[in-house]
Amino acid sequence: MFARHPLRPLTRAAAALMLLAAVAGLNGCRKPESGEVRAVVIADRLPKLVDPLKGDLSPAELLLAGNVAQGLVRFDASGDIAPGLAERWAVSDDGLSYVFRLRSASWSDGRKVRARDVVTLMERQLARRRRDVLFDTLGAVREVVAMTDRVIAVELSAPRPHLLQLLAQPQFALVRGKGGTGPFNAATEGDHLLLTRTLPGFDGDEAQEERVRLGAAAAPQAIQMFVRGDTELVLGGTVSDFPLTVGVSLPRGSLRVDPVVGLFGLVPARSEGLAADPAVRALLDEAIDRTAMVAALGVPGLQPRLSLLQPGVDGFNQYAQPAWAALSIEQRRPAMVERARALFQIPAAPEGSEEPPAEVPRPTIKIAVPGGPGGAIILQRLAADWSPLGLEVTDAADGPADFRFIDEVAPSTSPAWFLRRFRCDYVPVCSEEADQLLDAARLTGFPPQRSRFFADAERIMRDAVLFMPVAAPVRWSLAGRDVDGFAENHFARHTLTDLRSRNGARN
Repeated sequence: MFARHPLRPLTRAAAALMLLAAVAGLNGCRKPESGEVRAVVIADRLPKLVDPLKGDLSPAELLLAGNVAQGLVRFDASGDIAPGLAERWAVSDDGLSYVFRLRSASWSDGRKVRARDVVTLMERQLARRRRDVLFDTLGAVREVVAMTDRVIAVELSAPRPHLLQLLAQPQFALVRGKGGTGPFNAATEGDHLLLTRTLPGFDGDEAQEERVRLGAAAAPQAIQMFVRGDTELVLGGTVSDFPLTVGVSLPRGSLRVDPVVGLFGLVPARSEGLAADPAVRALLDEAIDRTAMVAALGVPGLQPRLSLLQPGVDGFNQYAQPAWAALSIEQRRPAMVERARALFQIPAAPEGSEEPPAEVPRPTIKIAVPGGPGGAIILQRLAADWSPLGLEVTDAADGPADFRFIDEVAPSTSPAWFLRRFRCDYVPVCSEEADQLLDAARLTGFPPQRSRFFADAERIMRDAVLFMPVAAPVRWSLAGRDVDGFAENHFARHTLTDLRSRNGARN
């Protein structure tokens, strides 16, 4: 349980509180350019503000929540940490206390925001740790305390330098009643949401209103709206719909692919059948032609990947690789075909052919893939890679899946989320030994030892093929030339603030 003790002295938190006096205030607000920004999020309907505590939110709902119900902190356009409900913060020298000073704000019903209200909401968020892998990554949070009406202390059991990246995720948006605390206010106008916020004038200038008109459309329509000039910004693109951008005459430089880290590949979907056999998983993993799949998807900059942890996570420069990593797919294929015949008891192929006779029954692998043309490409490529093994590959739309293709962006640059994503609490096929290492990593306060636990857990998971990595996740947007405040970032979280920043932006 998290206790509320507004006046209780906390040694580390009190020390960090003193640091607040030394933290510089927010930079002065610049005068924004006028002109409403027209934006579209790829979704089947206009998003509504939903409290993340109510359950999993769609990507469009997360976009809205992050822009009208910020948490203590939020991401700026570049993916760096920016003030949210907290106007400034300080961290104790030992990294075990984060102290946040709240800005003066009100909830949507006019009630003044007080620290104890925020603590109550955060306690409810943290209570989800055993049910949600994102919240599980906050396991080092020991308690949240309201020290005064406008000061909150977050106490940790071990240092977590990625805490702010996690708290900036829209899943930690603070919703009370029917609203949040900004940065935007939202009102429905027909088939759009009008997002507005008022910025104080700079150096005696009048206050300015920033406006974003947000609509929703399926990917084909959103792309065409952009091409026609009916919208200046399209958000929410994934691997499912990326192929729709190929062959379309887009303005130069308008297609923006986020350099995200995360998980893009196959995970066993059940603990029985072919997916439960580690020898089958190892064979299927080795047979994936990752270079061909990446080429077929056509995403600029996308690179094949063999490791569970993606290069770019903090604290790692070596990653667990399979023993066959140095061999090409052509070099590996003859031995794989022989292993498949033994595993699946398949008769030898006729002379001059790589595949068994057509009349021989084939074991079937059912895969849940993303929708749209991107998912179709993934399924086609897996079928091409696994068919020589004597397997039939089908979409799992008509029944239980053996494997599920996931495309998930990491919420921070810590390795913890990658590995905890495959804990026994969350997946049907797991390693208890790896779970024990992750538990040990959570308890240690010594960073080198924590990295060692993570490295050992990754090796065990990779050897057991709990995940078949293919590449990095795919997130894309379309941005017009006048929306020059937009930027790609490592988290694919896009603020709608300050989208115009150049003099002479079109009205």
